[in-house]
Amino acid sequence: MLTDTRFTAEVDITVPFHDIDPMGVVWHGNYFRYFEIAREALLNQFNYGYRQMRESGYVWPVVDTRVKYRDIIEFEQKIRVRATVEEYENRLKIAYQIFDVQSGKRTTTAYTIQVAVDASTREMCFVSPDILFERMGVKP
Repeated sequence: MLTDTRFTAEVDITVPFHDIDPMGVVWHGNYFRYFEIAREALLNQFNYGYRQMRESGYVWPVVDTRVKYRDIIEFEQKIRVRATVEEYENRLKIAYQIFDVQSGKRTTTAYTIQVAVDASTREMCFVSPDILFERMGVKP
């Protein structure tokens, strides 16, 4: 895991009504939207958001995910979603934690794995492209 604060981003979200299931809690699939919001904030911190990725000639599909739901999240609950880069050399692994803002209790942990794909050839890259290292300010 990278400890530099440039590789962690946090966003606060108030859970909207349309994210709730008939049981009164956030439907499990909506968590991925929260991760996406935090991931976009994280990537934008080093100027390699989705627009910049596409302009650099690569797309970065999510190829693997894992979520551990530790506690429920409810309508109008204020949550903080933290995204942290864990790996970047051969793939982009981002870890997530969701916390209840009021109590500080962690409710969810997760990760996503993305790989670089050359946009013109549609071939997967087995090593992350140099542009990622440049934008992150790290050496391959």
